[in-house]
Amino acid sequence: MNIDKPKRHFVKEDLIINTWEDVKPYFEDLTERDLATKADVEQWLKDKSELDAVLEEDAAWRYIRMTIDTRDESLSEAYKVFVTQIQPKLAPFEDQLNRKLMASEFVDDFKGEDYHIYFRSVRTALELYREENVALQAEIAELSQQFGSISAAQTISYKGETLTMQKAATYLKDKDRTVRKEVYELMTERRAEDIAALDELFSKLVAKRHQVALNAGFDNFRDYKFQAMGRFDYTKEDCFDFHASIKKHIVPLVKEIQAKHKADLGVDVYRPYDTEVDPSGKEALKPFEGGEALLQKSIAAMGKIDAYFADCIATMDKMKHLDLESKEGKSPGGYNYPLYEIGVPFIFMNAVGAQRDLVTMVHEGGHAVHSFLSRDLELTGFKSLPSEVAELASMSMELLTMDHWDEFYKDEEDLKRAKRDQLETILKILPWIATIDEYQHWIYENPTHTTQDRAEAWLRISKEYGTGLVEWEGYETAKATSWQRQLHLFEVPFYYIEYAFAQLGALGVWKNSKADLAKAVANYKEALKLGYTKSIPEIYETAGVKFDFSDNYLSEIAKFVGEELKAV
Repeated sequence: MNIDKPKRHFVKEDLIINTWEDVKPYFEDLTERDLATKADVEQWLKDKSELDAVLEEDAAWRYIRMTIDTRDESLSEAYKVFVTQIQPKLAPFEDQLNRKLMASEFVDDFKGEDYHIYFRSVRTALELYREENVALQAEIAELSQQFGSISAAQTISYKGETLTMQKAATYLKDKDRTVRKEVYELMTERRAEDIAALDELFSKLVAKRHQVALNAGFDNFRDYKFQAMGRFDYTKEDCFDFHASIKKHIVPLVKEIQAKHKADLGVDVYRPYDTEVDPSGKEALKPFEGGEALLQKSIAAMGKIDAYFADCIATMDKMKHLDLESKEGKSPGGYNYPLYEIGVPFIFMNAVGAQRDLVTMVHEGGHAVHSFLSRDLELTGFKSLPSEVAELASMSMELLTMDHWDEFYKDEEDLKRAKRDQLETILKILPWIATIDEYQHWIYENPTHTTQDRAEAWLRISKEYGTGLVEWEGYETAKATSWQRQLHLFEVPFYYIEYAFAQLGALGVWKNSKADLAKAVANYKEALKLGYTKSIPEIYETAGVKFDFSDNYLSEIAKFVGEELKAV
């Protein structure tokens, strides 16, 4: 497809943002403009939307470039300038603009249109805004980026080669137990060097986040964050019920998987470096060699579901909106970053040729397709998605592509191993997500805790979701600090349980596709086109699934996945 950058009508085409002064006149214009008619309000919303898109895209490229090469101080500085010198100046104006909009006599005239969800978010922002939090949030943003720098610097030396943690992790699938043990210990030793620094960083973040909540009139950051994230469709009590359901229905399935795995491996003591290896004695799955092969095979697999999906990824490649391979200095993880002005997102990941890279690619590909399908929505605010919706797109794509992974695996047995790995991983990740979520509730309900309290809480909570089969003797410190590897705790607090809710929805999409693929894909695309113009339950309903994480539904889903696993 051909993508042309939309013509700007409000912001100058040649605008270069170096300082706050470069964008200040646009905010002053919007602040001072008279809204005498509904048409005035509509034009004002469009102009504000254009400005939002320009600013968000500018910030996005700064973040993308910084994460691609954390060693380039100029890139980190460019991002730092935005979050510490430009973003804090935006907040007071955003508050003024929100007040101006809500004060308009024509707001009620938009009822029945796609503005309800957007106006609800504006009202929430108004309720939460506190001038004293502007500087605090800038400090939090600056502190958060330190996690990426610390993590990106973690490498080990093995057999004369310097390995990133992502690359080193591939050795944990090696059939030679001696190799797995050696690499695991090198990884834990390297991570141990940063335990104190990450503990200190996290303590600072918790304290500042708690202060933000107090300033806004909340008892704790959890309650503040629930409102700030727009969790209008479920409560913290729903999260607690979900935690209990995971322990009841999913943990027993994971225990069965691990017990069989241990037996197949033939080990008396099941160690943390044993959990990822294939017990068949075969080499770790290797679905591709290099980023280009990953790209082309992903395009082919997605194209078998819908030609449009393939076209989206091919367009990103043409526009150089992909950075797929792991390399030194690159931040860990993977993401799809929406670029709201051009409407073509950017995929960043750390591919090393592993099965998980295949999954990451189609996962981020699902996000990318979502960006394409919602790019023509009228306002930038309509495209700002809650994670429950965003992750439905990505996780559904993982499962929908699974029947076409023969693009990666020509050997039938390898294909079955990959599918089995995918389903087992889904089951295993659900307790981990619930663990991280329950831990966050504890963290922010007890904001004055010590690092020792934190370690003890982590061990207590993680034990409730564990199978009790892994022997950690000799690796107690690694177990007590394993939470430090979770990016979300440092950079995007409370943004994680949505993955679990969306996973349940994605399993529903996949289940529907088993009965009628064309209908399931059509419903999926219609849901993605909505962006965030409907409530979460309405979007899920459009996709043909329920927004449900009750005990009964988890029991139903657990049974379905269990049966599919047996069939592989």
